[in-house]
Amino acid sequence: MQPFDAKDSSWNTLIASLPSPHLLQTWEWAQVKAGYGWTPLPFVWKDAGHIVAAAMVLKRALPVRGFAARLSVLYAPKGPNLDWGDAKLRQRVLDDLQDFAKKQGAIFLKIDPDVALGTGLPGSEDERPDNGGQAVGSELARRGWVFSSDQVQFRNTVLLDLSPSEEELLARMKQKTRYNVRLAAKKGVTVRAGTAADLPVLYKMYAETSLRDGFVIRDENYYLTVWKSFMRPSTVNGQPSAEPLVAEVDREPVAAVFLFWFAGKAYYLYGMSREAHREKMPNYLLQWEAVRRAKAAGCAVYDLWGAPDTFDESDSMWGVFRFKEGLGGRVVRTLGAWDFVPNRLWYRMYTEILPRLLDVMRARGKRKTRQAAGA
Repeated sequence: MQPFDAKDSSWNTLIASLPSPHLLQTWEWAQVKAGYGWTPLPFVWKDAGHIVAAAMVLKRALPVRGFAARLSVLYAPKGPNLDWGDAKLRQRVLDDLQDFAKKQGAIFLKIDPDVALGTGLPGSEDERPDNGGQAVGSELARRGWVFSSDQVQFRNTVLLDLSPSEEELLARMKQKTRYNVRLAAKKGVTVRAGTAADLPVLYKMYAETSLRDGFVIRDENYYLTVWKSFMRPSTVNGQPSAEPLVAEVDREPVAAVFLFWFAGKAYYLYGMSREAHREKMPNYLLQWEAVRRAKAAGCAVYDLWGAPDTFDESDSMWGVFRFKEGLGGRVVRTLGAWDFVPNRLWYRMYTEILPRLLDVMRARGKRKTRQAAGA
Protein backbone atom coordinates (compact mmCIF):
# COMPACT_ATOMS: atom_id res chain seq x y z
CA MET A 1 0.00 0.00 0.00
CA GLN A 2 1.55 3.29 -1.08
CA PRO A 3 0.33 6.83 -1.70
CA PHE A 4 -0.42 7.72 -5.30
CA ASP A 5 1.12 11.04 -6.27
CA ALA A 6 -0.87 12.20 -9.26
CA LYS A 7 -3.73 14.40 -10.32
CA ASP A 8 -7.17 14.05 -11.83
CA SER A 9 -6.67 12.49 -15.27
CA SER A 10 -4.01 9.98 -14.29
CA TRP A 11 -5.93 8.79 -11.21
CA ASN A 12 -9.14 8.42 -13.20
CA THR A 13 -7.36 6.55 -15.97
CA LEU A 14 -5.79 4.25 -13.39
CA ILE A 15 -8.99 3.29 -11.57
CA ALA A 16 -10.84 2.87 -14.88
CA SER A 17 -8.35 0.13 -15.76
CA LEU A 18 -9.06 -1.86 -12.58
CA PRO A 19 -11.92 -4.35 -12.11
CA SER A 20 -14.48 -2.21 -10.23
CA PRO A 21 -14.19 1.51 -11.04
CA HIS A 22 -16.90 3.78 -9.69
CA LEU A 23 -17.88 7.40 -10.08
CA LEU A 24 -17.46 7.98 -6.32
CA GLN A 25 -13.81 6.90 -6.52
CA THR A 26 -12.90 9.60 -9.03
CA TRP A 27 -10.60 12.54 -8.45
CA GLU A 28 -13.47 14.98 -9.01
CA TRP A 29 -15.62 13.42 -6.30
CA ALA A 30 -12.69 13.53 -3.88
CA GLN A 31 -12.16 17.22 -4.61
CA VAL A 32 -15.82 17.95 -3.92
CA LYS A 33 -15.46 16.24 -0.56
CA ALA A 34 -12.21 18.13 0.09
CA GLY A 35 -14.26 21.33 0.11
CA TYR A 36 -16.46 19.92 2.88
CA GLY A 37 -13.96 18.85 5.52
CA TRP A 38 -12.50 15.65 4.07
CA THR A 39 -8.87 15.01 3.12
CA PRO A 40 -8.49 12.76 0.04
CA LEU A 41 -5.80 10.08 0.39
CA PRO A 42 -5.32 8.04 -2.80
CA PHE A 43 -3.52 4.69 -2.38
CA VAL A 44 -2.44 1.92 -4.72
CA TRP A 45 -1.16 -1.65 -4.40
CA LYS A 46 1.40 -3.07 -6.81
CA ASP A 47 2.39 -6.57 -7.88
CA ALA A 48 5.49 -7.06 -10.04
CA GLY A 49 5.51 -3.34 -10.79
CA HIS A 50 1.88 -3.26 -11.94
CA ILE A 51 -0.92 -1.53 -10.02
CA VAL A 52 -3.48 -4.18 -9.05
CA ALA A 53 -5.68 -2.30 -6.56
CA ALA A 54 -6.54 1.25 -5.55
CA ALA A 55 -8.55 3.14 -2.98
CA MET A 56 -9.47 6.79 -2.60
CA VAL A 57 -9.68 7.06 1.19
CA LEU A 58 -11.36 10.15 2.60
CA LYS A 59 -10.29 11.27 6.07
CA ARG A 60 -12.11 13.61 8.41
CA ALA A 61 -10.36 14.71 11.61
CA LEU A 62 -12.52 14.95 14.72
CA PRO A 63 -11.02 17.28 17.32
CA VAL A 64 -12.36 16.40 20.76
CA ARG A 65 -11.84 18.88 23.59
CA GLY A 66 -10.12 17.50 26.64
CA PHE A 67 -8.64 14.49 24.83
CA ALA A 68 -5.15 14.17 23.44
CA ALA A 69 -6.16 11.30 21.16
CA ARG A 70 -5.98 11.94 17.42
CA LEU A 71 -9.43 10.91 16.29
CA SER A 72 -10.68 10.62 12.75
CA VAL A 73 -13.09 8.72 10.55
CA LEU A 74 -12.07 7.13 7.26
CA TYR A 75 -14.25 6.26 4.29
CA ALA A 76 -13.38 4.71 0.94
CA PRO A 77 -16.58 5.33 -1.08
CA LYS A 78 -17.42 2.37 -3.32
CA GLY A 79 -13.91 1.05 -2.71
CA PRO A 80 -11.39 -0.35 -2.55
CA ASN A 81 -11.10 -1.18 -6.24
CA LEU A 82 -9.65 -4.64 -6.89
CA ASP A 83 -10.51 -8.12 -8.07
CA TRP A 84 -12.47 -9.21 -4.99
CA GLY A 85 -12.34 -12.80 -6.20
CA ASP A 86 -8.55 -12.85 -5.72
CA ALA A 87 -8.33 -14.08 -2.11
CA LYS A 88 -4.62 -13.35 -1.73
CA LEU A 89 -4.91 -9.78 -3.01
CA ARG A 90 -8.07 -9.22 -0.98
CA GLN A 91 -6.27 -10.30 2.20
CA ARG A 92 -3.32 -8.02 1.45
CA VAL A 93 -5.52 -4.98 0.82
CA LEU A 94 -7.67 -5.51 3.90
CA ASP A 95 -4.60 -6.08 6.10
CA ASP A 96 -3.07 -2.83 4.89
CA LEU A 97 -6.27 -0.83 5.34
CA GLN A 98 -6.72 -2.15 8.86
CA ASP A 99 -3.15 -1.22 9.79
CA PHE A 100 -3.63 2.22 8.27
CA ALA A 101 -6.83 2.82 10.24
CA LYS A 102 -5.06 1.93 13.50
CA LYS A 103 -2.13 4.25 12.78
CA GLN A 104 -4.47 7.12 11.89
CA GLY A 105 -6.32 6.88 15.20
CA ALA A 106 -9.53 6.20 13.30
CA ILE A 107 -12.80 5.59 15.09
CA PHE A 108 -13.66 3.48 12.07
CA LEU A 109 -12.80 2.84 8.46
CA LYS A 110 -15.84 2.38 6.23
CA ILE A 111 -15.85 0.57 2.90
CA ASP A 112 -18.80 -0.21 0.63
CA PRO A 113 -17.50 -1.82 -2.57
CA ASP A 114 -19.91 -2.99 -5.25
CA VAL A 115 -19.48 -6.65 -4.33
CA ALA A 116 -22.66 -8.46 -5.33
CA LEU A 117 -24.40 -10.82 -2.91
CA GLY A 118 -26.88 -11.76 -5.60
CA THR A 119 -29.10 -10.56 -8.41
CA GLY A 120 -32.82 -10.59 -9.01
CA LEU A 121 -35.78 -9.79 -6.81
CA PRO A 122 -35.59 -11.87 -3.62
CA GLY A 123 -38.09 -14.71 -3.66
CA SER A 124 -38.60 -14.54 -7.41
CA GLU A 125 -37.59 -17.13 -9.98
CA ASP A 126 -34.96 -14.66 -11.22
CA GLU A 127 -33.11 -14.57 -7.88
CA ARG A 128 -29.49 -15.69 -8.18
CA PRO A 129 -27.09 -15.76 -5.20
CA ASP A 130 -23.44 -14.81 -5.70
CA ASN A 131 -21.19 -17.15 -3.72
CA GLY A 132 -18.16 -14.91 -4.21
CA GLY A 133 -19.88 -11.97 -2.56
CA GLN A 134 -21.11 -14.17 0.27
CA ALA A 135 -17.50 -15.29 0.87
CA VAL A 136 -16.28 -11.68 1.10
CA GLY A 137 -18.96 -10.88 3.67
CA SER A 138 -17.98 -13.93 5.73
CA GLU A 139 -14.32 -12.91 5.63
CA LEU A 140 -15.07 -9.38 6.81
CA ALA A 141 -17.08 -10.77 9.70
CA ARG A 142 -14.23 -13.14 10.66
CA ARG A 143 -11.85 -10.19 10.64
CA GLY A 144 -14.06 -8.33 13.08
CA TRP A 145 -15.54 -5.83 10.64
CA VAL A 146 -19.04 -4.64 11.56
CA PHE A 147 -21.97 -4.32 9.18
CA SER A 148 -22.54 -0.58 9.42
CA SER A 149 -25.65 1.00 10.88
CA ASP A 150 -24.80 3.99 8.68
CA GLN A 151 -25.23 2.87 5.07
CA VAL A 152 -24.04 6.04 3.35
CA GLN A 153 -24.87 4.75 -0.13
CA PHE A 154 -27.72 2.51 -1.22
CA ARG A 155 -26.95 -1.16 -0.58
CA ASN A 156 -29.01 -2.35 -3.52
CA THR A 157 -29.59 -0.94 -6.96
CA VAL A 158 -31.14 -1.57 -10.35
CA LEU A 159 -28.86 -1.94 -13.37
CA LEU A 160 -29.99 -1.57 -16.96
CA ASP A 161 -28.04 -3.37 -19.69
CA LEU A 162 -27.52 -0.88 -22.55
CA SER A 163 -26.11 -3.34 -25.09
CA PRO A 164 -29.43 -4.04 -26.90
CA SER A 165 -30.71 -1.73 -29.63
CA GLU A 166 -33.08 1.11 -28.74
CA GLU A 167 -35.97 -0.93 -30.12
CA GLU A 168 -35.03 -3.86 -27.89
CA LEU A 169 -34.61 -1.59 -24.86
CA LEU A 170 -38.13 -0.27 -25.38
CA ALA A 171 -39.45 -3.81 -25.82
CA ARG A 172 -37.84 -4.87 -22.51
CA MET A 173 -39.71 -2.19 -20.57
CA LYS A 174 -42.89 -3.08 -18.77
CA GLN A 175 -45.91 -2.29 -20.90
CA LYS A 176 -47.11 0.57 -18.67
CA THR A 177 -43.66 2.20 -18.69
CA ARG A 178 -43.42 2.00 -22.47
CA TYR A 179 -46.93 3.45 -22.75
CA ASN A 180 -46.05 6.37 -20.47
CA VAL A 181 -42.87 7.16 -22.44
CA ARG A 182 -44.97 7.53 -25.58
CA LEU A 183 -47.77 9.32 -23.74
CA ALA A 184 -45.38 12.01 -22.50
CA ALA A 185 -44.23 12.74 -26.04
CA LYS A 186 -47.84 12.90 -27.26
CA LYS A 187 -48.79 15.27 -24.43
CA GLY A 188 -46.15 17.78 -25.52
CA VAL A 189 -43.31 16.97 -23.12
CA THR A 190 -39.89 17.71 -24.61
CA VAL A 191 -36.43 16.98 -23.23
CA ARG A 192 -33.32 19.08 -23.75
CA ALA A 193 -29.78 19.09 -22.43
CA GLY A 194 -29.34 21.58 -19.62
CA THR A 195 -26.55 24.10 -19.13
CA ALA A 196 -24.89 25.80 -16.19
CA ALA A 197 -27.51 28.54 -16.45
CA ASP A 198 -30.19 25.98 -15.49
CA LEU A 199 -28.54 24.88 -12.26
CA PRO A 200 -30.18 27.34 -9.82
CA VAL A 201 -33.62 26.41 -11.18
CA LEU A 202 -32.79 22.73 -10.93
CA TYR A 203 -31.72 23.08 -7.31
CA LYS A 204 -34.99 24.83 -6.47
CA MET A 205 -36.85 21.98 -8.16
CA TYR A 206 -34.76 19.46 -6.22
CA ALA A 207 -35.63 21.26 -2.98
CA GLU A 208 -39.32 21.08 -3.89
CA THR A 209 -38.96 17.36 -4.59
CA SER A 210 -37.26 16.68 -1.26
CA LEU A 211 -40.03 18.41 0.67
CA ARG A 212 -42.73 16.55 -1.21
CA ASP A 213 -41.09 13.13 -0.93
CA GLY A 214 -39.71 13.53 2.58
CA PHE A 215 -35.94 13.23 2.13
CA VAL A 216 -33.23 15.61 3.31
CA ILE A 217 -30.85 17.39 0.94
CA ARG A 218 -27.81 19.63 1.38
CA ASP A 219 -27.47 23.34 0.73
CA GLU A 220 -27.44 24.75 -2.78
CA ASN A 221 -23.68 25.37 -2.90
CA TYR A 222 -22.96 21.69 -2.37
CA TYR A 223 -24.99 20.57 -5.37
CA LEU A 224 -23.72 23.38 -7.57
CA THR A 225 -20.18 22.26 -6.69
CA VAL A 226 -20.93 18.62 -7.55
CA TRP A 227 -22.72 19.41 -10.79
CA LYS A 228 -20.16 21.93 -12.05
CA SER A 229 -17.26 19.62 -11.14
CA PHE A 230 -18.52 16.94 -13.52
CA MET A 231 -20.18 18.96 -16.29
CA ARG A 232 -17.81 18.61 -19.22
CA PRO A 233 -18.19 17.39 -22.79
CA SER A 234 -18.59 13.62 -23.11
CA THR A 235 -15.73 13.69 -25.62
CA VAL A 236 -13.19 14.14 -22.79
CA ASN A 237 -11.72 10.68 -23.13
CA GLY A 238 -11.85 8.47 -20.06
CA GLN A 239 -12.84 11.23 -17.65
CA PRO A 240 -16.09 11.40 -15.65
CA SER A 241 -18.79 13.61 -17.08
CA ALA A 242 -22.28 14.79 -16.22
CA GLU A 243 -25.19 16.30 -18.10
CA PRO A 244 -28.50 17.64 -16.81
CA LEU A 245 -31.56 16.67 -18.84
CA VAL A 246 -34.55 18.97 -18.49
CA ALA A 247 -38.15 18.03 -19.34
CA GLU A 248 -40.34 20.94 -20.38
CA VAL A 249 -43.96 21.62 -21.22
CA ASP A 250 -44.44 24.75 -23.29
CA ARG A 251 -40.83 25.68 -22.41
CA GLU A 252 -41.54 25.47 -18.70
CA PRO A 253 -39.16 23.12 -16.80
CA VAL A 254 -41.22 20.48 -15.01
CA ALA A 255 -38.69 17.71 -14.26
CA ALA A 256 -34.99 16.95 -14.62
CA VAL A 257 -32.36 14.29 -14.05
CA PHE A 258 -28.61 14.47 -13.74
CA LEU A 259 -26.88 11.82 -15.82
CA PHE A 260 -23.28 10.98 -14.84
CA TRP A 261 -20.96 8.56 -16.62
CA PHE A 262 -17.52 7.11 -16.06
CA ALA A 263 -15.61 4.03 -17.26
CA GLY A 264 -18.42 2.69 -19.41
CA LYS A 265 -21.14 3.10 -16.79
CA ALA A 266 -23.85 5.73 -16.46
CA TYR A 267 -25.38 6.80 -13.15
CA TYR A 268 -28.70 8.39 -12.21
CA LEU A 269 -27.77 10.27 -9.02
CA TYR A 270 -30.28 13.11 -8.87
CA GLY A 271 -33.86 13.40 -10.05
CA MET A 272 -36.28 16.25 -9.49
CA SER A 273 -39.78 17.26 -10.53
CA ARG A 274 -42.56 19.74 -9.90
CA GLU A 275 -46.23 19.14 -9.22
CA ALA A 276 -47.13 20.92 -12.44
CA HIS A 277 -47.93 18.64 -15.40
CA ARG A 278 -47.20 15.42 -13.53
CA GLU A 279 -50.12 13.81 -15.34
CA LYS A 280 -48.13 14.18 -18.57
CA MET A 281 -45.54 11.67 -17.27
CA PRO A 282 -42.39 13.76 -17.91
CA ASN A 283 -40.18 11.49 -15.76
CA TYR A 284 -40.74 8.55 -18.11
CA LEU A 285 -39.59 10.46 -21.17
CA LEU A 286 -36.66 11.87 -19.18
CA GLN A 287 -35.41 8.42 -18.28
CA TRP A 288 -35.80 7.19 -21.84
CA GLU A 289 -33.72 10.12 -23.07
CA ALA A 290 -31.13 9.37 -20.35
CA VAL A 291 -30.95 5.78 -21.58
CA ARG A 292 -30.45 6.92 -25.16
CA ARG A 293 -27.74 9.45 -24.24
CA ALA A 294 -25.91 7.01 -21.98
CA LYS A 295 -25.88 4.45 -24.78
CA ALA A 296 -24.68 7.07 -27.28
CA ALA A 297 -21.86 8.01 -24.88
CA GLY A 298 -20.61 4.42 -25.07
CA CYS A 299 -21.91 3.22 -21.70
CA ALA A 300 -22.67 -0.48 -21.36
CA VAL A 301 -24.64 -0.19 -18.10
CA TYR A 302 -27.00 2.38 -16.57
CA ASP A 303 -27.05 2.36 -12.76
CA LEU A 304 -30.45 3.61 -11.62
CA TRP A 305 -28.96 4.21 -8.16
CA GLY A 306 -30.93 2.71 -5.39
CA ALA A 307 -33.37 -0.07 -4.56
CA PRO A 308 -35.10 -1.02 -1.29
CA ASP A 309 -33.39 -2.82 1.56
CA THR A 310 -36.63 -4.74 2.05
CA PHE A 311 -38.36 -5.67 -1.19
CA ASP A 312 -41.98 -5.08 -0.25
CA GLU A 313 -44.40 -2.18 0.06
CA SER A 314 -43.27 -1.40 3.62
CA ASP A 315 -40.03 0.07 2.30
CA SER A 316 -40.10 3.82 1.63
CA MET A 317 -38.35 3.27 -1.70
CA TRP A 318 -40.89 0.79 -3.01
CA GLY A 319 -42.67 3.24 -5.32
CA VAL A 320 -39.41 4.57 -6.78
CA PHE A 321 -38.18 1.01 -7.21
CA ARG A 322 -41.26 -0.04 -9.15
CA PHE A 323 -40.67 2.91 -11.49
CA LYS A 324 -37.06 1.85 -12.06
CA GLU A 325 -38.00 -1.79 -12.45
CA GLY A 326 -40.42 -0.77 -15.18
CA LEU A 327 -37.50 0.44 -17.29
CA GLY A 328 -36.35 -3.17 -17.66
CA GLY A 329 -33.55 -3.15 -15.11
CA ARG A 330 -32.11 -5.98 -13.03
CA VAL A 331 -31.88 -5.87 -9.23
CA VAL A 332 -28.36 -6.20 -7.83
CA ARG A 333 -27.97 -6.74 -4.06
CA THR A 334 -24.55 -5.80 -2.73
CA LEU A 335 -22.44 -6.23 0.38
CA GLY A 336 -23.28 -2.77 1.71
CA ALA A 337 -21.08 -0.73 4.05
CA TRP A 338 -18.83 -2.41 6.61
CA ASP A 339 -16.79 -0.68 9.33
CA PHE A 340 -13.40 -1.69 10.67
CA VAL A 341 -13.37 -0.55 14.30
CA PRO A 342 -9.96 -0.12 16.00
CA ASN A 343 -11.55 1.32 19.16
CA ARG A 344 -14.91 -0.12 20.19
CA LEU A 345 -15.53 2.47 22.92
CA TRP A 346 -15.16 5.46 20.61
CA TYR A 347 -17.18 3.67 17.93
CA ARG A 348 -20.05 3.05 20.33
CA MET A 349 -20.02 6.69 21.44
CA TYR A 350 -19.89 7.86 17.83
CA THR A 351 -22.71 5.64 16.62
CA GLU A 352 -24.95 6.46 19.59
CA ILE A 353 -24.41 10.22 19.71
CA LEU A 354 -24.08 11.00 16.00
CA PRO A 355 -27.63 9.93 15.05
CA ARG A 356 -29.02 12.42 17.56
CA LEU A 357 -26.86 15.18 16.09
CA LEU A 358 -27.95 14.18 12.60
CA ASP A 359 -31.61 14.46 13.60
CA VAL A 360 -30.98 18.04 14.70
CA MET A 361 -29.05 18.80 11.50
CA ARG A 362 -31.79 17.26 9.35
CA ALA A 363 -34.43 19.42 11.03
CA ARG A 364 -32.32 22.51 10.31
CA GLY A 365 -31.74 21.31 6.77
CA LYS A 366 -35.47 20.94 6.13
CA ARG A 367 -36.08 24.50 7.29
CA LYS A 368 -33.38 25.81 4.93
CA THR A 369 -34.74 23.70 2.09
CA ARG A 370 -38.23 25.14 2.58
CA GLN A 371 -36.75 28.62 2.33
CA ALA A 372 -34.81 27.70 -0.84
CA ALA A 373 -37.93 26.19 -2.42
CA GLY A 374 -40.00 29.21 -1.49
CA ALA A 375 -42.33 27.04 0.59
